[in-house]
Amino acid sequence: MLGMIKWLNTNIIWGIPMLILMLGTGTFLTIRTKGVIFTHFGTVMRNTLKTIFKKKETEEHGTITPFQAVCTALAATVGTGNIVGIAIAISVGGPGAIFWMWVCAVLGMVTKFCETTLAVAYREKNEKGRYVGGPMYYISKALGWKKTAVAFCAFAVLASFGVGNMVQANAVSGSMDTMFHVPAYATGIVLAALVGLVIIGGIKRISGVAEFLVPFMAGMYIIVAVVVLIINAAKIPAALAMIVTDAFAGTSMIGGFAGSTMLYAARIGVARGVFTNEAGLGSAPIAHASADTDHPARQGCWGAFEVFFDTIVMCTVTALVIITSGLWHEEGMEGNAISLAAFQNVIPGGGHIVSIGIALFAFATIIAWYYYAEKALEYIAGFKAVFFYRIIFVIFVFVGCVVEVDIVWELADLFNGMMAIPNLIALIALSPTIVKLAQDFFADSKTIRPKGHSFSGMLQLKDKK
Repeated sequence: MLGMIKWLNTNIIWGIPMLILMLGTGTFLTIRTKGVIFTHFGTVMRNTLKTIFKKKETEEHGTITPFQAVCTALAATVGTGNIVGIAIAISVGGPGAIFWMWVCAVLGMVTKFCETTLAVAYREKNEKGRYVGGPMYYISKALGWKKTAVAFCAFAVLASFGVGNMVQANAVSGSMDTMFHVPAYATGIVLAALVGLVIIGGIKRISGVAEFLVPFMAGMYIIVAVVVLIINAAKIPAALAMIVTDAFAGTSMIGGFAGSTMLYAARIGVARGVFTNEAGLGSAPIAHASADTDHPARQGCWGAFEVFFDTIVMCTVTALVIITSGLWHEEGMEGNAISLAAFQNVIPGGGHIVSIGIALFAFATIIAWYYYAEKALEYIAGFKAVFFYRIIFVIFVFVGCVVEVDIVWELADLFNGMMAIPNLIALIALSPTIVKLAQDFFADSKTIRPKGHSFSGMLQLKDKK
């Protein structure tokens, strides 16, 4: 079974067609929007980074603050992919994979801006009076593709068990066992219990936990990583040069590393890049759709910031720590062990700090992905199905702690790809609407639109079938 899944990922789901679709969509949207988030990068930062520490309460029932929305989305993206996933990308695809991850991130900033903007523009209120949105709503309401919207939701629910659950739980149990010798089953029991306590409180509790955890854990991790890089400062120029040269030349046989070509490095880089920042998957817009915001594109700025922070900042720091350590081509070392050793070998106790960081990252990712899948399942089957899904989801947290890591990562890649395809096609089809919304916002980004302001004149709407 593992061999079949690997074949699907290598040749179909993350083969040349997906590279073309993923990078092509980002390039197309960049051209269609005239690179608006780059030409107005100062506006993007002013509406995101400069507002982080401004306390804001939501004014409308069923919403969360824009910062809580991005923290919930970052909770899902800033996870084990930033630590374990980067180690796997480098050890399998070579340092050149990081270059393609950067390319994916730059284009992903545009893609995330676009999908977040659409999610807010086409959102609606559910039976409980809470805002819900995401690809399933703009696929159905704008394009009339009801069956495609349902398919996206089905893929999202499946993905939640891989990328948003078992992968994260597996990384936690692995790091706890390596650094603290805690049995996998014990980690599974505790983690499953904590997840259950949080997700029962819905988006308000999930976003509240994320708002606390994300800044704390990201800050702690970056401080430790920067200390390691200061100690290894002399090796950084060579590491950066290796990332660029290997992106086009591939990596030759080194130790246990089997070598890679440019295409293979690109495939691994894009797959891991999407895994960590989720640009194009359509997952994060589900959280952004709940934000209390006056303009869809204003929240879209948070989507772009999310990719910038997750991949350009967090993943680059991790990659440099791993490459300067020289452990990435050691035979017999897996992603989790490489990441922990890269810190531990430079800072006594560094591996323990990172191990705790992995646990916090993974916990935040699990609760955020639960929310994504809950909204997807709600769209398909209504509220009644959510209760049973919640129980199954918590059980799979435990399962993820005790299963083999290889099949978990492969399944995560498989479901990610299946989820991205309908969303990327929808983004291309709705590019005219994205352009209208972006032009309206950036023409007058400082003015707060009045409550109840309608953007219906810019939207294309079709009757649900």
